[in-house]
Amino acid sequence: MQIAHFSPPNSNPTLVIALHCSGAGGAQWRSLGEALGSTYQVMTPEHYGSEAAGPWSGTHAFTLADEAARTIDLIDRSERKVHLVGHSYGGGVALHVALARPGRVASLALYEPSAFHLLKAMGDQGAPAFAEIVDITHEIGQGVIVGDYTRAAAAFVDYWSGAGAWAALRPSVQAALICWVPKAPLDFRALIEEPTPVAAYADLRMPVLIMRGEHATKTTHTIAEMLPTVLPETDLVVVDGAGHMGPLTHGTVVSELIAAHIGAAEPAASYLNIGAIIAAAVTTAAATSHNR
Repeated sequence: MQIAHFSPPNSNPTLVIALHCSGAGGAQWRSLGEALGSTYQVMTPEHYGSEAAGPWSGTHAFTLADEAARTIDLIDRSERKVHLVGHSYGGGVALHVALARPGRVASLALYEPSAFHLLKAMGDQGAPAFAEIVDITHEIGQGVIVGDYTRAAAAFVDYWSGAGAWAALRPSVQAALICWVPKAPLDFRALIEEPTPVAAYADLRMPVLIMRGEHATKTTHTIAEMLPTVLPETDLVVVDGAGHMGPLTHGTVVSELIAAHIGAAEPAASYLNIGAIIAAAVTTAAATSHNR
């Protein structure tokens, strides 16, 4: 498991797990590590398709559960509750993780999470945004199918960052995205086909921060505005001047918002009640012995 670490750990750091967007890597959260400082340890599991994690195995149809497995493993090995952060695809994965381990997540901070399955659940209200994401998914997928990875990567970048964004990228960044883009259809499909019903999100009772850019796409704008209606304890913040890539283009502002959210929620990130766990184990052992 390839995981980047940011923030110099102290003797007892609180764990923050930050999930990057499609086509990027854990380094996108470096400014968050700087904003949080040494009190926190920021871990950034890499997604399939990145150079560090390698390609998806292809053993079965890919789902968000497959991507979430690394993060769930980190949570299960932590003594304390963790703070969970996600951007775009990483936000969709973070929602899946939080639902899998709701009692182990102290707070959730999401920048334009790409939870596209929610658009389907919204019916007519979400239909225009859902049609838009289906169209771009098809365009990128067709590019991958015929082997025109450059066209697929350009369509991906220009959709999320605006027309001309691909042409403005450095050649080295373009090359990295061309290598990554065969994973893009898997990400889109996993987000669209996520089976979680809307009602399940009511179980996420930790403090949640939803952020979106002032210039968000129709898809993530719709999702960001919808989530506070189904999550019990949510704040919605619009980042002035930002678009979908706000954590990169407006890194300082976004990182400070996340750090403040985590700081406010920190009392919730207490150690697990080890005594209670031991007591329960002793009680179970005693009952088993008595029943023999």
